[in-house]
Amino acid sequence: MSANSRLTIAAHALAWIGLYQRQGHEVATSEQIATSANTNPVVIRRLLGELRKAGLVESRRGVGAGWAMARELGSITLLDVHQAVEPGPLFAMHRAAPDQDCVIGYGIQPAMQGIYEGIEETLRRELARVTLEDVLRDVLAAPR
Repeated sequence: MSANSRLTIAAHALAWIGLYQRQGHEVATSEQIATSANTNPVVIRRLLGELRKAGLVESRRGVGAGWAMARELGSITLLDVHQAVEPGPLFAMHRAAPDQDCVIGYGIQPAMQGIYEGIEETLRRELARVTLEDVLRDVLAAPR
């Protein structure tokens, strides 16, 4: 099972757009962002579409088309980004109900549900502490 990179790619795109706008550009294209993230522009457009629905970016059509920040980086937390691109729970239960006549099958879901709720609450709390301004600051401070 591979790890999900949607939050990382979304944070990458937002930090990129934020920095690009600070450098005097009005909008960024999905192709430019995709080059930086080393992914397909379609992946970037899909993520940015979800971020637009959440009110974090806006898109412009026609001449000068592209993406722009809808809010300041300092007002967007990683929790905001996570909720935009990963709205569901982190962990899931069995796809089919386990055998209720088995002691483990009967008790596994209630036992795991409590554990998962605690983990998800900790994750939400930690993501809420970090803004995209913090992320951009750390990116710019990283040694090359």
